[in-house]
Amino acid sequence: MRVLLSAVIGLWCIGVVFGQAASKEKQVRQAVQRFYDAFSSDNFGRASEYTTEDWNHINPVGGWTRGRAAVLKEVNEVHSSFLKGVSDTPEEMAVRFATLNVAVVTVPSRVSTYTTPDGVRHVNERQIRTFVVVKRGGRWLIMQDQNTVRNR
Repeated sequence: MRVLLSAVIGLWCIGVVFGQAASKEKQVRQAVQRFYDAFSSDNFGRASEYTTEDWNHINPVGGWTRGRAAVLKEVNEVHSSFLKGVSDTPEEMAVRFATLNVAVVTVPSRVSTYTTPDGVRHVNERQIRTFVVVKRGGRWLIMQDQNTVRNR
């Protein structure tokens, strides 16, 4: 009887742990998806709900912008000009937990056609972005992202 009781308790504990892990991963994915939804709608107005105040952004050409206010200034400028109406669609999301409160998310995606200010036309471009997502104040928030254009 003790063995059976121990087995039942053990299975219950495993179920609780996996359920919590699945819930955490879902919340991390939601934060990242909110970024992509904002990108594709040209509306970063609710960024404080899914990014940290000290958000860092590294753009595809190597620019490094620090702090939510500065990042929002940059993304709003490009989304009101050459990225206006452009969509970025994730192909998948790979979530890995570095600690209980830190996740790294890798997202390959496809960006719709756009032309940069220097006249270069980008058609069906593939990109890959890495996010560092942290749990602060009970919420999962993007703390950093880096975007790279993929050659393949």
